Amino acid sequence: MKKGFKAVLSIALAAAMMFGMTACGGGSSDGGDAAEAGKVLNVWCWNDEFQTRFNDYYPEVAEVAEDGSTTTLKDGTVVNWIIEPNEGNNYQNKLDEALLAQESADADSKVDMFLVEADYARKYTNSDATMKVADLPGVLDATADQYDYTKEVVSDADGNVKGVSWQACPGLIAYRRSIAKEVLGSDDPEVVQEALADWDKFAETAQKMQDAGYKMLSGYDDTFRPFYNNDAAPFVEDGKTLNIDKNIMEWVKMTKDYTDKGWNNKTSLWAAEWSADQGKDAKVFCLPACTWEIDFVMTGNADPDGTQDPEKSAWGDYAVCVGPVSWCWGGTWVTAATGTDNIDLIADIMIKMTTDADILNKIAVEKGDFVNSKSVIADLAANYEGNSFLGGQNHYALLSDSAAGLSLKIASPYDQGVIEKMQNSMKDYFDGNVDLDGAKANFETAIKEIYPEIETVNWPE
Repeated sequence: MKKGFKAVLSIALAAAMMFGMTACGGGSSDGGDAAEAGKVLNVWCWNDEFQTRFNDYYPEVAEVAEDGSTTTLKDGTVVNWIIEPNEGNNYQNKLDEALLAQESADADSKVDMFLVEADYARKYTNSDATMKVADLPGVLDATADQYDYTKEVVSDADGNVKGVSWQACPGLIAYRRSIAKEVLGSDDPEVVQEALADWDKFAETAQKMQDAGYKMLSGYDDTFRPFYNNDAAPFVEDGKTLNIDKNIMEWVKMTKDYTDKGWNNKTSLWAAEWSADQGKDAKVFCLPACTWEIDFVMTGNADPDGTQDPEKSAWGDYAVCVGPVSWCWGGTWVTAATGTDNIDLIADIMIKMTTDADILNKIAVEKGDFVNSKSVIADLAANYEGNSFLGGQNHYALLSDSAAGLSLKIASPYDQGVIEKMQNSMKDYFDGNVDLDGAKANFETAIKEIYPEIETVNWPE
């Protein structure tokens, strides 16, 4: 049975309030009278991004199970990785059920840490299900060098920071160097940036790409985030009214136009066809992407055999530029679940994995992440030798200034559901299966199924 947002949130709130900070097995923030620390750490997440970073870079890792389900630390603590897919609010629903059972669960079954992303972070940070970072020994002081927006996203209504991240996620346009040389005469990021400097120039370049036998974009959803991230206000502010920003309808208008003109390949985000359009033989010029996508998504799609051979893959045939607008997308935040019996361990993980300069530098150089440290990024901008996937480009130098101005003030607890339903509903319009009014009506129906408390959907004139 589908749960509405209020129902799900009330479960998390009720559970958190029931087990509270004094729950059995919980420890004090100063460690003075803390109960004996647990030897099992249960970490909830929706994919293996943080898991791989943890296994590769957390210095206390002793052994990783062959099936990847657990990690054993040097002190014998076993880290259980509970991974539930994100799509359709599945991860949130399963996590909420676990939080509901938190008070009655035995110590080794409790949720200890769970990850959130911007599209629903505030659902949890505005509840008692998450601990204040200030109550985790040494963590808050250690985050002084992190980008402000990464704290803003996971702060509660009183301004208490309740999560940390090892990454910031400025947006960019990733493009094929070989296609840029053929059609634009150069693959230099400054030249390509001029050709993509605003949406009008973006369209002019799309026509040039079509004339040369290429698609500008792969799919319908590729430009959604640059438009959404520049919305004026959150989708939902009063808990019952959903306001669709004019930027969203500009995305709809532009995407329909690109589809009708043949400027995209009619794919959808994460579909196999979308992934294939990043490969060596693809005829797609560019992809609006965020920095986490470089390593976590694009390298695998461009080089599925893992050869890093430019003759066999698109490795080295990509570069990035800023594009028409500044934007950011997502990121992953680590939170401590109220009631955990592993407070000191969680604090150590947060400090080392999200603030330790040496570890962050390794993650940046080896994985391509835009790490959440202003000083590390400044050093990389000046001294990084370049990313081989990007043909040796120093993308940190390109993005270091824009990262300081990033904001996700528009984030609301409803974003994942609203965005998924918007993209799904408008796909039928782009495909020509319904008209725009029909797509809007289908969207409203879908929204009220997952968020029954939403009484009104307002569309811009």
